[in-house]
Amino acid sequence: MTFDTITRAWFGLLFLSAASVLIAAGFTETLGAGATGGLVLVFAWMKARVILSRYLGLWQAPVWLSGFNWALGLFCLLLLGLFLIPEVSP
Repeated sequence: MTFDTITRAWFGLLFLSAASVLIAAGFTETLGAGATGGLVLVFAWMKARVILSRYLGLWQAPVWLSGFNWALGLFCLLLLGLFLIPEVSP
């Protein structure tokens, strides 16, 4: 792994963090709490994928990376469902 790869991954994490802060701080009234929470969760999922693939080097083991992506995706769907339960219930 070269310095350039780590630097690009770091800038990607920085961008995703800034995007999630801007969405959470500025668009809650416009989008609603459910959509805002969903977007922040998607950004967190993308950040976890960058960390797993670039920092931990799982890009060299595509089967493991795929397994972790599926597990993270299912976990994020579970979290999204738990987050949206209060909006659906009367």
